[in-house]
Amino acid sequence: MRIATWNVNSVRQRLPHLLAYLKEEAPDALCLQELKCVDAAFPFAEVEAAGYAAAVHGQKGFNGVAILSKAPLEVVRGLPGDEADAQARYIEAVLPWGAGVLRLASIYLPNGNPAGTDKYAYKLAFMDRLAAHAKALLRFEEPLVLAGDYNVIPEPKDCFDPKAWAQDALFLPQTRARFRALLNLGLTDALRATTDAAGVYSFWDYQAGAWQKNNGVRIDHLLLSPQAADRLVSVEVDRRLRGDDKPSDHAPVRIELR
Repeated sequence: MRIATWNVNSVRQRLPHLLAYLKEEAPDALCLQELKCVDAAFPFAEVEAAGYAAAVHGQKGFNGVAILSKAPLEVVRGLPGDEADAQARYIEAVLPWGAGVLRLASIYLPNGNPAGTDKYAYKLAFMDRLAAHAKALLRFEEPLVLAGDYNVIPEPKDCFDPKAWAQDALFLPQTRARFRALLNLGLTDALRATTDAAGVYSFWDYQAGAWQKNNGVRIDHLLLSPQAADRLVSVEVDRRLRGDDKPSDHAPVRIELR
């Protein structure tokens, strides 16, 4: 089972890149974030022609998440815990895997900047809701993958210049503590299960030559339940896509489960 996550930063603009990735890497499932379109504007026909079913939770102009899968999907849209939350940031699906199932979520966690504002309060509240939901899902004792753009830099080695991020909502102590709380539920950061290396990034800003200087951060994560972590074979950041013409500012992160 090959699963990838990718913040495409507008699925319509990045459609040629998306279709090429589906053809070249052929993941069994792909979690997308920042679709920037309503459900009706999602390129269902093109994705289905590439061999994938698509479950979409879109929003006009910004946000939006989706799960593409070669297998049929049973889908739930929205993160529990706040019925008033209208932002399209979470979609969850169950898909068949072998004799059982795999549960997969695509997450677009809030950026939260500037810190000290309602935006940051929403980010922390969202992370608390995610932890509560993850705790509930772990009780199923099934392979679970919580994948997406977390907008969290977990450790100093996950960014090129920690001092530059010291006051950013992605790197504040409260943010990182909540990410650790997720892991402490029994989840495994897939990449960190395979390497302790610094300088492994998934996002490079469009400004100031960040890509050319490798001035990046690691904010796209796949968190695995014990039943999924036991099956982890490999993790790859498909960073070559960041070097394409008119790319997303994120690169896909891909895992293989045996």
